[in-house]
Amino acid sequence: MYSFVISVVALILGYLFYGKLVEKVFGPEPARPTPSMVHPDGMDFVPMPLWKIYMIQFLNIAGTGPIFGAIMGAKFGPSAYLWIVFGCIFAGAVHDYFSGMISLRHDGAAFPELVGTYLGETTKKVMLVFSLILLLLVGAVFVYSPAIILGDIAPIGNYGNLFSVMFWIVVVFIYYVIATLLPIDKIIGRIYPVFAFALLFMAFALMIGLLVKWPHIPELWDGLQNMGPSVGVKGQTVFPCLFITIACGAISGFHATQSPLMARCMRSEKLGRPVFYGAMITEGIVALVWAAVSSYFFFDGGAAEVGSSISAQAPEVVTKVSEGWLGLLGGVLAVLGVVAAPITSGDTAFRSARIIVADFVKYGQKPVKNRLIVAIPLFCVSGLMLWYNVADANGFNKVWSWFGWANQTLAVFMLWTITSYLARTRKGHWYIITMLPAAFMTSVVTTYICVSGIGLRIPGKWSVPIGAVVFIIAIGLWYKWYTGFTSRKETLG
Repeated sequence: MYSFVISVVALILGYLFYGKLVEKVFGPEPARPTPSMVHPDGMDFVPMPLWKIYMIQFLNIAGTGPIFGAIMGAKFGPSAYLWIVFGCIFAGAVHDYFSGMISLRHDGAAFPELVGTYLGETTKKVMLVFSLILLLLVGAVFVYSPAIILGDIAPIGNYGNLFSVMFWIVVVFIYYVIATLLPIDKIIGRIYPVFAFALLFMAFALMIGLLVKWPHIPELWDGLQNMGPSVGVKGQTVFPCLFITIACGAISGFHATQSPLMARCMRSEKLGRPVFYGAMITEGIVALVWAAVSSYFFFDGGAAEVGSSISAQAPEVVTKVSEGWLGLLGGVLAVLGVVAAPITSGDTAFRSARIIVADFVKYGQKPVKNRLIVAIPLFCVSGLMLWYNVADANGFNKVWSWFGWANQTLAVFMLWTITSYLARTRKGHWYIITMLPAAFMTSVVTTYICVSGIGLRIPGKWSVPIGAVVFIIAIGLWYKWYTGFTSRKETLG
């Protein structure tokens, strides 16, 4: 528990000090007109107050990511704490802040547009396809997982579980269509802050429970090796598997597709640190809470205490712990956590996909007809992915594995985009604050595809050497580009 408390304090200090440094490097201009003030359209460019933007940003980037990822990552042991803290402060929050603020400076441009501006048109086209696939994967997996749970707790008649799941899939999809097409302040702006409050309240209540119980869970000084071979992570190396498993609580490329949504709603650049950096730090705290709760669940008898077992999957851990620790209120919050939260992430994923396509083809989104023309093909493709989930008994796990890798790969490209931005806008040598995380995450995703079950399946003992070589090569290639760039005396931004 001492490691948990130290980690929470570290995240708060990270926001106060490193977040301030990151803000200074960017240099926000409070008097500079924001996209929502320059060309409000009543659809996506809608000025909103700070508290609402913060809550929406938090829910958009969170969903069940910092919960499920932390639960699965906690099986590795206390090394999960270090990744959440260092990943969040030095990579994830920096990634989210710059992706939002650079978008703000480019009229609310979406992720592929930013990549194209700073990494070139070819990379832009690749990332357009890549980001769309990721967003549609998010939509597919975040329809399927809540539909399964709703099928169990609210079955439809006596037609069997499959019928109930299919019914709820249709219901969630209909909601997605409505939420994607309506102005951002109609559903997202009104309902999301409530769901965000529920997630925060649940995390705070569980933190109080942890402090009261003060369980004997593994500490950082007990070792950083994989401690849980009997609870689902046997044979997996901490590097790179932990860094893929815990994404949203540390760094997630999906966030680069969400930050521009709120960049289009901000009234001042000075709001960037609390909205973007602050929401990510908050998500890190939520992830720490669930990592500690899950550590108790898996390593110190917590599973037996709530009538479960250490083989339980993440959704069951959430419901059992919430109900066992928080009673009826916990049960309600658990439903919000494992049902409402992924649904909210799914609909903003579709919204981002619509905006990305519309921006790429320069197709205005104010008329409803235009939104339908862009959105319907996206829903059809995601529906095919969803059908694969349902038709294949192991389809969800396969899709989720690819989603995890694709998510962190997207973060790699955003980090290199930010690094290029810092170099091109003559921020001195401050590009190092994203260049090092970019090189590290490049090594993570490359190594993962080499050693994981969805990749080449090279023996895990080669993980660290492969990662080290890729890290060095990535830095070398960056400096090769930077030397050529500075000799040409280019500038941009």
